[in-house]
Amino acid sequence: MHRGRTTHFIMAVYGTDQALICLLIFTLAGAEVQDSLSPECKQFVYMGTLPRGLEEQFFKKICQVYKGRPRFVTLYDTFSHIPVYSAYTFKRSDGSKKVDVPWMYEPQLSTASGSREMEQFPSENVQKSFEDAQAVLDDYSDSVIFERGQLNPDEHQAHPDDKAATYTLTNVVPQVREFNIGSWKHHQHIIRRRLNNYCRGTAYVVTGVTTSGLTIRRHNINRLGIPTYLWSAYCCTNFDHNAPYSERSKFPAFAAHGLNDKENNKVQEMTVQQLEDFLKRETYVRSSFQVFYDNCAPPNSGLPMPSVLQN
Repeated sequence: MHRGRTTHFIMAVYGTDQALICLLIFTLAGAEVQDSLSPECKQFVYMGTLPRGLEEQFFKKICQVYKGRPRFVTLYDTFSHIPVYSAYTFKRSDGSKKVDVPWMYEPQLSTASGSREMEQFPSENVQKSFEDAQAVLDDYSDSVIFERGQLNPDEHQAHPDDKAATYTLTNVVPQVREFNIGSWKHHQHIIRRRLNNYCRGTAYVVTGVTTSGLTIRRHNINRLGIPTYLWSAYCCTNFDHNAPYSERSKFPAFAAHGLNDKENNKVQEMTVQQLEDFLKRETYVRSSFQVFYDNCAPPNSGLPMPSVLQN
């Protein structure tokens, strides 16, 4: 559990008698609420299937749209004002960041008549009209420990517009600075190099969080859930079978998690099944929880994914 260090956050209490999960999706069709991802959004998840077995309220599926095109998918918690995970396709990249992009928000979270595209933050007075449903810039302004950490990092995208689309607060969680620019950033570099060098097809990535109830507060109100752990997993079924074993053994899928803390924040790599077992212990998921459809088994391979990493 993340240890509190400042008065910016307290322990929030979640009721155990809340209603069943309500999953809503806002897509390209004029902000229409749908029960499943549209074809345009399914391209970002393996076999068009989102992670299954999540158990929590206040979750909304967002097809993140920028400049008229879908860019990635986010499952967003409108109670804690942070994403549960973002799912995206990795693009070959040199790791550069796009630093001249203004932070954006998601109009569809506040009103069904809102724009289908993420938009630049307006004036402070206008922000108050939608801050009940999502994070705003002021939520991060007074925090000295935490900074905005992207779940879909711009370093994992190539086209400038795909990079720009990652700069929405619906893709951001509070990360301890030392973790964000240290071990987690290093892990993102490792995955970028691995997928650049050895993935020959599409790589599907899901990056998410666990929480314990700690929050960042503003004006004495709980505003942002603070992740305890960040986790990530990728799936690439078309990979270089002649790669060194140390890399080949991490295909077609592999995963990792790290503690969102100033210390003891080493990122640990593991199989996807080991990550799933970890998340079943650490967060609200059903026993059927699965990150990737059919455990990212290559189509028509007839071979199950290994449950443990071989030496």
